[in-house]
Order: sequence, then C-alpha cells, then structure tokens
Amino acid sequence: MDISDLLARNKADGFMVVGNSDNADFYYATNFFVSDKYTYIQTSGKKEILIVSEMEKGRAELESRIADIRTLQDYSYREKLKQRGDSYQAYVDCIAEILQKEGIRKIGVPRDFPYHTAQALKEEGFTIVDIESPFKKLRSVKREDEIEHIRYAQNSCEKAMAAAINLIHKAEVIDGKLLSRGFELTAENVRREIDLALLDAGCEAVGTIVACGKKASNPHWEGEGPLAANESIVIDIFPRSKKYRYFADMSRTVLKGEATPELQKMYDAVLAAQKGAIEMVKPGVLCSDIHNHVCDVLESHGFKTIRDGSKVGFIHSTGHGVGLDIHEAPYVGTQAIPLEKGNVITIEPGLYYPDHGGIRIEDMLLVTENGCENLTSLEKRFVL
Repeated sequence: MDISDLLARNKADGFMVVGNSDNADFYYATNFFVSDKYTYIQTSGKKEILIVSEMEKGRAELESRIADIRTLQDYSYREKLKQRGDSYQAYVDCIAEILQKEGIRKIGVPRDFPYHTAQALKEEGFTIVDIESPFKKLRSVKREDEIEHIRYAQNSCEKAMAAAINLIHKAEVIDGKLLSRGFELTAENVRREIDLALLDAGCEAVGTIVACGKKASNPHWEGEGPLAANESIVIDIFPRSKKYRYFADMSRTVLKGEATPELQKMYDAVLAAQKGAIEMVKPGVLCSDIHNHVCDVLESHGFKTIRDGSKVGFIHSTGHGVGLDIHEAPYVGTQAIPLEKGNVITIEPGLYYPDHGGIRIEDMLLVTENGCENLTSLEKRFVL
C-alpha cells in the first residue's frame, strides 16, 4: 500500500480517505468491513492510520490490516461535540488534531472526497490537493487472494445463471407465451430464481437484468413482465460476495422457441466478435486494440458500431475491470491502456436494434503471464 512516491510528486504530507465498506478504496486500504464512515490516513513516511469509534476499535484490531488504530475518543470527541454542538464538525476537529500531530499540513484526497470535510479542513489551515486515487491503479492488478474471492463470486454467478436459463428452458411455449407450471413466466420470476441461488451461495445482486424483446435494445433496461417465445432474453448478473465484497459479472442471451434470421445473425456476430477479442487478451495488448477488433468484426457482419457514432448496433465499450467495484480499471474501450498480468476484465460485445431487441454475451477473464484464463465456463447456447 506504499504510495509515498505519489505523495512526493504532489508535494503532499499525506493521503486521506473518508468512507466505509461501500467505498472500494477505503475497504481495499483497510480490509475493514464497516457501515459507518471512518477515516484512513497514510503519511509521506508510510505510516498508516485508521480512525474509528471506540465501539469499533476491538473489531478493527482483529479484522483490519492497519496496525495503528485510533479512536475518536482518543481526541476528546465528546468534549468537542459539546463545544461545537455539531457531530460532523466535532469529527473534523478530531481529524484536524491528528493531522497536526502527524505534521501533515498538505493533504492529498481522492476526487470524490466529501466537499464539506475538505472545506472544514481548509478553514482550519490545511491545504487540500485532489489526487487521482492511487488505490484505483493498485486495485486493477489483483493479488492471489483477490482472484480467489472473484472466482468464488463467479462460481456463484454461474449457478444463478444456470438456474435462470434452466427455468426458461423448461417453460412451455403456448400461443407465443412462455408458461411455467401453468402460469406466464415473467422477468420477475427469473430474477427471483437468480436471487435465491445467489443468496444460497452467500452473494447478493442489485440491478440484475432479465430483458426480453424489443425493449432489450436498451442495454441497461432491467426487464419486467411476461417473457415471450421467439424473442431474445438478455440476462446480465453482477453479484457481490457478501463476505469478501468482490464482484463477478457475466451475461448470456437465450431464446425459447425459434429465432428470426436477423436475431440469429446478430447472435452469431456477437459470438464471433467476443471469441476474437478473448483470443487477443494478454499482457501488453492495448485495450483500444481489443475494442477496435470487436468493432471490426461486427462491422464486417454488416452491423453498426459506436466507433462511427452510431446510436444502434454496438453502442458501448467492450469491457471493464471487475473487483471491489463492478466497473473499475482497466476499461476495455477507446483508451490505449496496456493490459497487465493480474487484471480481471470482462469482454462483453453486444448488438441493440429497436426493431429486433438485444444480444449480449459476457465472459470474465484473468490476464495471466502469457495470455488469459477465462473465469466463465457456462456454455453459450442461444436457442433453448
């Protein structure tokens, strides 16, 4: 976690993050799961400090990777609260006292740092400099333990995806509708099946996509209501392990019944584009080259892409990093970012046309020393 070089370049005496477990940088730096907002500081001398409440000190000592754990009461929080009559200002006063005692006058903060805290510290004489978070870059190259946490989430994701697809596969086609146990099968039914499988595996997901028909031409439409036969159904699951906090991500597109020639053509093109992109993944390859290859393949099949500014066809980037955030570095798009060993990325080309619907296929890959390992093993079968 040594970021002293970054601090030296910015002539800062320290770096500070205010947050909780929902702040990926805070959790990465502290390995401490907590819902209340607390503070992490690293000084230019490489000292790391975690400031928590008195109530959380014992647990922080057991669970956090930080050795120097201090409490607000060590800095007379209750007395400051009486003086200020404002809990937030009293908290800032405690942080200011710590900074002063550590000799920190110029403090680096991430660009999403709380505005009020920054202003309050400025009023107390500190200089605040915003710095692109050093942890975002560190987080992009996964350690072995992080890779195992992602594998766990991905295995759980595949079980949920298999359960969803099996529910659709077993449905009956009657008058263009999908019936399960005599009732219309809905996106909500499938989403419930996914949630139950994830819960059983110790994971959770918010925003799961089960999008059927023409409305699935909106890539982030979650989907609702009855699922139809002979229509593409985009299923996108991005669960997080409740214990380890790491995400996984995968998409499959399936169809119960008969595919139209256009939908089949779309699916075949997306599958070919994804296959070619996956074959390119290895250290040193530029993300922009992978993205351009996907555009090349889809355009060669007669489809429009975002590269030409199109609003239909392939209208998003090729992929993104996955870890403590569902979307993190590196981003597989237009930027010429070289892949590194230890990156975990998605490759998820798609096609979206309002007259036909959507197709997306997504795998998650680990960049290895000489290539990549596909962490996604579930089959890619379109027509069920």
